[in-house]
Amino acid sequence: MNQKKVFLLALISAATLNATAQDNDNYDDETTTLQKKGEFEYSAEAQGSFSHGKTPLWLNANKYGLSSLDENNGYIRGSLQRNIGNDMEKKWGYGFGIDAAVPFNYTSNVVLQQAYVEGRWLHGTLSIGAKERPMNLKDNRLSSGSQTLGINARPVPQVRLALEDYWKVPFTGGWVQLKGHVAYGIMTDDSWQHEFTSKRSRYADNVLYHSKAGFIRIGSDPYMHPLSLELGLEMASQFGGKSYLPNGDGTVSVINGNTSLKGYWNAFVPGGKDITDGENYKNAEGNQLGSWMMRLNLEKDLWKAGLYVDKFFEDHSAMFQLDYDGYGSGEEWQVKKKRRYVLYDFKDWMIGFDLNMKYGTWLRNIVVEYIYTKYQSGPIYHDHTTTIPDHIGGTDNYYNHNIYPGWQHWGQVMGNPLFRSPIYNQNGSIFVQDNRFMAFHLGFDGRPSDNTRYRVLATYQEGLGTYGSPYNDLRHNISFLVEGEYKFTRSLLRNWSVKGGYAMDFGGILGNNYGFQLTITKRGSFSL
Repeated sequence: MNQKKVFLLALISAATLNATAQDNDNYDDETTTLQKKGEFEYSAEAQGSFSHGKTPLWLNANKYGLSSLDENNGYIRGSLQRNIGNDMEKKWGYGFGIDAAVPFNYTSNVVLQQAYVEGRWLHGTLSIGAKERPMNLKDNRLSSGSQTLGINARPVPQVRLALEDYWKVPFTGGWVQLKGHVAYGIMTDDSWQHEFTSKRSRYADNVLYHSKAGFIRIGSDPYMHPLSLELGLEMASQFGGKSYLPNGDGTVSVINGNTSLKGYWNAFVPGGKDITDGENYKNAEGNQLGSWMMRLNLEKDLWKAGLYVDKFFEDHSAMFQLDYDGYGSGEEWQVKKKRRYVLYDFKDWMIGFDLNMKYGTWLRNIVVEYIYTKYQSGPIYHDHTTTIPDHIGGTDNYYNHNIYPGWQHWGQVMGNPLFRSPIYNQNGSIFVQDNRFMAFHLGFDGRPSDNTRYRVLATYQEGLGTYGSPYNDLRHNISFLVEGEYKFTRSLLRNWSVKGGYAMDFGGILGNNYGFQLTITKRGSFSL
């Protein structure tokens, strides 16, 4: 069956659903839950992208990995889900979802984007499977993306235990609320790694995944007390599995990760050591990374605003901005002799501001972000020795790792897409080639009428490459997107929407690209 027939079949199927299901009148942001008339939600979607060069950044990024860099690509997609929010008034609740796409010119012939079941008892939720999850403390439509747990890569199948929504701590008068999660899963991109690298550069199979997060919010009813503060920590790791490191002589070094209970514990509380660390220099086991996060909110009747910070780290030196440096020398080179520490500079930050005008039409939301990642604990890494006791833990090499292919899934970084994803590489290496950069990002959107909305993204970036593989000269990049969407509300096209976006890249980081993307979607709900 050719692509045109598949496209027509999807539209006919959606029209059939339209005749038998209750429609959804709500036209809300993509990051919020549809207010349903029926218990079950469905969608049918067809998308095509047509570009010169590669698919531009903002037509490709932050789509949960359902995207492609090929000049011409697209997919037919269908989903069915029951939102666990249907049972908000009950002590228990359940939800499920199945979401699949048949793409062309993608990294897969079939993509099972989401497949999960979840159950809730009181405030705790247990989820099993792969599910798209929004970012914390940021606007999911307009932000450039979170640095640790972003929305740029395909969801990782996992078992996840969570307080999904803020829970009011007893005896605090509602002023203190908590939420968080703990999850373990497994990466699914082994076949893509084999094909992309041709097994000539580093790759890994059956890599295990762990993430956790905890947030505290201090604040009461925003109508009575408009100021609130959110503080949190996101952490993640890759561990276990089997890593293959091809050598220059044609041989391959195989490293077996720790899959014992101790390996799972060392992922949860960073500890242990990798096989390559030896006995003298022990580092935390696996690929460990995370972000300190903060958001200050101010809410009024007509508007609300937020100032947020995302402080990324790759190891304990960047996590605490502090490293021990008081070892002895000679036979005492491993002995802690002095109260001496290295204080690293506070340079690498993501700082953002967003403003929501609650009743805005032509202008509804504005996001401004500044990102700096050039420091990475400095350009020097030196473990103390018998002759030189000084210990400096620099060159953190964000998103990369010496054993694992790094913080990526199916070629897309799992954090902020301004870190140049490995899928851009032409040499078959799974490696983030531009992780030292500075960027300014602007996003804004509006809803001129009940049926229409738009968004604009614009990003300026200057990159240095990495400490190990720097660019010869400073490289610059500009990326922008203009996107509009219209929802039909009458006759047979009720609850169909059409979205079109035009985007461009200029510069030496992503190259010169321009392209157009068209998406046709039918959404609705029904009850049995």
